[in-house]
Amino acid sequence: MIVRAQMVLVFLVAAGSVLGSAGGAQAAATGQVAVYTADAVPLEVHQDPSGCHQLPYSAQVLSNLTDKPVKVYQDQYCAGGAEVEVLPGYGMNVQGAGSFWVMP
Repeated sequence: MIVRAQMVLVFLVAAGSVLGSAGGAQAAATGQVAVYTADAVPLEVHQDPSGCHQLPYSAQVLSNLTDKPVKVYQDQYCAGGAEVEVLPGYGMNVQGAGSFWVMP
């Protein structure tokens, strides 16, 4: 009887630690970031993006179809220049921008 109680206690502690650590982890963005460059040119689509992505030189519009905010930067390395945040479900004109960042 005591051994069974100890096994149950060990199981509950282990389950609690697994659930506790899973709740603290952030999930990666799901969805797409679509970039429009020109008429009759396919969209550049980034599926479930994370981290830094360079924008094409001719990028016109970025659409954030993910569940995370996207930050747009002037440079190509997500490191400098004006930073603008595009919320999920929104888009913006990105002429002159160099890259975008999606939080993992």
